[in-house]
Formats: sequence, structure tokens, C-alpha cells
Amino acid sequence: MGTFMTAEQIADRTSRAVDAAVRAGRGLGLTVTDARVLYDVFSVVVHLAPSPVVARVLTVLPHHADLDSQASRQRAELDVVRWLADQGVPVIPPSSLVPREPVQVDGFSMTFWQFVEKAPATEPDYVANAGLVTDLHAAMRAYPGELSFLSAAEPRFIEDSIALLDGRPDLIDPADLDRARREWQVLEPVVRSRTAFEKTFPGIDLQPIHGDCPAVNIFHEVDGDLYADFEMVTLGPVEWDLAGLGPECEAAYNREARRKGMRQLNEDVLRFVNAVGMLRGVASLALAPQLPLLADAAGELSAQWRSMPFAGGLVG
Repeated sequence: MGTFMTAEQIADRTSRAVDAAVRAGRGLGLTVTDARVLYDVFSVVVHLAPSPVVARVLTVLPHHADLDSQASRQRAELDVVRWLADQGVPVIPPSSLVPREPVQVDGFSMTFWQFVEKAPATEPDYVANAGLVTDLHAAMRAYPGELSFLSAAEPRFIEDSIALLDGRPDLIDPADLDRARREWQVLEPVVRSRTAFEKTFPGIDLQPIHGDCPAVNIFHEVDGDLYADFEMVTLGPVEWDLAGLGPECEAAYNREARRKGMRQLNEDVLRFVNAVGMLRGVASLALAPQLPLLADAAGELSAQWRSMPFAGGLVG
């Protein structure tokens, strides 16, 4: 898994991603003279100013992710968001100035989005946002395209990361790694198989969902709130989109669901998705060499995980 990237190496990766985005944008006919980095964590997000276009360039990735697999996921995102925009759902849409396809330059895969002006900085209200997720779920239910079952759980990433974390006590306590292995043995069959999920949780409907905590990915534009960042879009239970947010956000979602005549969150499924989400968070420690700030969260993450029921209570 290697040593941690230095600040200089990360800055170089960002610079190369920006250069690739500028080259791609210009190659698509955009005027780009003042590219600005808006965000730089798992992806580098670049405003290709003065064009009203933002490039999102994937940078921190699982070891198995190649350009083909990145493009496949990006196409799913573009298709879903384009469809939502066409239905009038408030989303940050793909840019209409370039083809709505992933572009690959210098080993990076990227997508292009409409630039929107961010509202003045305010503290995000995740409880209020959780209530807004009901509208998104209602809209996404009618999406006609094909999506993979719970691909957002990234089962291969979890499996590979557990192996990569072996012998890395600087990232995870050996006892915690042992728990991760044992939990994954219980959770994996239900994560990988729609049939197994439906047998475990009979009567729970599946539908297109955001896949990556939409209450946290609501963009506060000057003219209103927009749903954003559908990179992990998937087929699954609505509970997946509330994983890890806690009782207040769950209650806010349920209040809106009741008001709109929608299904409320199922407690058994919530325990399951919270367990999978936490295990995925533990697995993300394997990315710390690429993104050292993940290592800083290891202690707090492990403490929270130890307080949770083993495998979401699927076994005693």
C-alpha cells in the first residue's frame, strides 16, 4: 500500500488534474483562461473560467479502479442527472456546452457540469436537508434506466481494503481489522445479492437512490438548493441515503415521508446500512496513503464503530 503522499506530491497531483481538465475543456471548444480549483479531496473540481463549466476530475481511487470502470460509473451519473434535470428536479446539471460523456486525458477521467454560484457561506443544516431527500427519492423512483444493486456499497473496495490494511497498525488496530473481516463475512452476501437482500428484508422496496448521503450533498445556490454529486447513484433501499446521519435526520426524513404518503425508514434496514456504511468508512483507511487526512479520522471512526452492533445485528 506504500507510504503516505507528501504535501508536495498531492499538490503535483492536483496540478496535473487541473492541467488535464484545462486541456480537455479547450479540446471541446471551451474558452479557458482562468481555471480555479473549487474543491480538492477525493476529486479535483475545477471551474474552467470564464466558461460556465466545472470539471470534476477523479483523483483518489481504489486500487482496482481503471479508466473503464470510472467511465462506466460516470456515465450512470450523467444519465441519471440529465434525466432528473429534464423532469424539472433541482439538480446541478451536466454542462450543455460539451458532450455529456466522460472525458479521459493524461490518465484522468472527468465529467463536466454547469457552473452555479454558491450562496454566501452558512452552516449546513443536515436535519433540514434530510427532509428534502424525500422529494429526491420521489422523483428518482420513476427513473427508467438500469442501475446496479447497491453498487454504492463498493463490495470489491471493502474486500480489497481489508486485505490491504493487514499489517498496517498505523491505520487500524489489529483487533478492529479482525472485526472488519468477521463483519464482512456476514454483510457481504446481502450487499452483493439483490435476492439475498430481499430474503433478509422482505417487503422492502428498492428504487434508484442517490447513493452518497444526499443530505450532505445539497448545494446551496444563490437561487435555491440543488441536489448534487450523484457519483454513487445505485439501486437500493432509501435507507442507504440516510446511513450514518443519526436519529435527528432519520426523524426529519420520516416526518416528510408521512406528510407525503411515502414509506418511512425501516429500523432493521437502517441498522444494516449503517453497518455497511461504517465498514466502508473503515475500508477507506486503505486510501490514506493517497489522502493522508483520512488517517487523522481513524481513532474517532474506530471508537464510533466499536459502539455499534456487530454487523448491524444480522447475527448475535
